[in-house]
Parts: sequence; structure tokens; C-alpha cells
Amino acid sequence: MYLLLLSTLDSTLRVSAPLVLCAMAGIFSERSGIIDISLEGKLLGSAFAAAVVAFETGSAFLGLGAAIVTSILMGLLHGFACITHRGNQVVSGLAINILASGLTVTLGGAWYGKGGQTETLSGDARFSPITFPGAEALVDVPVIGPLYIELISGHNLLVYIAFLAVPVTWWVLYKTRFGLRLRAVGENPQAVDTAGISVTFLRYRSVIIAGILCGIAGAYLSTGQNAAFGKEMSAGQGYIALAAMIFGKWKPVPGLLACMLFGFLDAMAVRLQGVELPGIGEIPVQFMQALPYVLTVILLAGFIGKAVAPKAIGRPYVKER
Repeated sequence: MYLLLLSTLDSTLRVSAPLVLCAMAGIFSERSGIIDISLEGKLLGSAFAAAVVAFETGSAFLGLGAAIVTSILMGLLHGFACITHRGNQVVSGLAINILASGLTVTLGGAWYGKGGQTETLSGDARFSPITFPGAEALVDVPVIGPLYIELISGHNLLVYIAFLAVPVTWWVLYKTRFGLRLRAVGENPQAVDTAGISVTFLRYRSVIIAGILCGIAGAYLSTGQNAAFGKEMSAGQGYIALAAMIFGKWKPVPGLLACMLFGFLDAMAVRLQGVELPGIGEIPVQFMQALPYVLTVILLAGFIGKAVAPKAIGRPYVKER
């Protein structure tokens, strides 16, 4: 039972990693006042870029770099529409999602002829699991050994980066001058402008940071968690991360816990396939697969308490003359 629990938690960490990165990205963007529905599109686009570059160069790290650049460019496109031209932020985000969905399939089909899927990655083109020192020595140690080997050691680099991003996000938001200004511009951009700080520059920096985090998440999907890019492989994870961020009330640690909850449900869906529960019988696989998405709707329908968004979110800033 203990080993089953550890195995489920291990899967939870792996599944939650892209959600955590996208949720932290959403926090940076939305704390500055920019609605970021485009998390899904950036996740999908960067996953495609990572798989293509990693396959062509044989380097997962070059794939990661391509994913980050792609995601930043998509973020800047969103910023250009919403910050510079003061366009509707929801429409811009959805447009980027549609663009990523169509472009990845079109380019993948044209380049590899596999219906939008890229070639399979292997060797250095993928991020391999990292075994921490002492793992072999603890194999036979009860409780602590399996905990160290299954849960702490054995993940790839991007999983550790994902969970490291949470304390870093908290520190940047609450312990740095940049974070103070970022939170202020999402609440009262007029006051920030009056203090002589550029609202536009702050918001552009926030969407760039969001792009970096989404790029890492996308690279993880295609070069860490999987060994290729597949059509629509993000499968709505950008939207789930957005829901987790709102569920966590735009705060890093509660956002992490919400992502872990969705990741746990996804991991349980895999574990319960074909398993018959006493008094219930075999649970349909489709039900378990749909559960994280159903939970997203239920939670956002009013079961999260009062979630107060930044006051200036979604409002284009017009400088007073």
C-alpha cells in the first residue's frame, strides 16, 4: 500500500509539473493586469518547437531554448495586441490558442508527414531522469529508501525546475522591488504611472517572464514527459493551470496545491484503469479521464470562496495627459 501511494505521488509530481509552470506564468501575467488565456497556446507552440529542434539537433537543451523563444514571441504578440494597442485581452489570448493549434498541426504534417506528430526523440534529445547520490545505497532501507528513490530522486531536470519556480515566484512577487511594482500595476496602474514607472514596460516584462515559464512547460511535455510532439498534446492543460491559478487566488503556494490536486486526479485516472473497487465495480476510464476537467468547472462555479482578482485585470491602461 505504501509503495502504491508513493508511486501515485510520483506520477502526481510528473503530471503536475507543466501545470505548476503555467500557473506561475499566469500569476506573473495576471498580477500585472493582463488576462492570459493564451497559456494553452504557448504551451502547445513551445512543445512543438522543443520537439522539432531537439530532433533536428539531437540536443534537449537546444529544444528547451527554442521552446522558450517561441513562447516569449507568442507572449510578446499577446502583449503587442493588449498592451500597445489596448485590444481585448480575452480575444487576443483565444486567437493565439487557435493559431498554435492550427500551425503546429500544419507544420508538423508538412515537415514529417505524420498528421501533426513529430519524429520520436531518443538519447540526448530527451531530458533523462536524474538519480541523486545515495539512491542505490538506500534501496533496502524501509520507508526512507522508497521515499527517496521514488519521490525525491528519479525525475528529470524540468520537474525540479517546475517546483523550484514556486518559491522563486513567491520571492519575486513579495520580496523584491520588481514584485511590489508588478502587484501595484495590477491594482492601480495610475498610481504606478504617477510615481514615474512605466506601466507598459512592467507589463511587457511580466508577459516575457510568463513566456519563459510556459516555454519550459512546453519543452517538458514533448522532451521530458513524452518522446515526441503529438497533435493537441497539451490537452487543455493550459486552461486547467489557469483554473488552478484562480483556485489558488493568484498566489503561488495555493496555486501549487491546486495544480497538485489536478495532477493527483490525473494520476489516479491511470492507476484505476481496469481496477474493480469493492461495492462499486470497475470505474469507466472515460469518467476518470474527464474528472480533472469536471472538477475545474465545479470549483470555478463557486466552491473556492471569494477569489478577488487584481483590480486592473483586463483593463487597458490609457496614460492620462
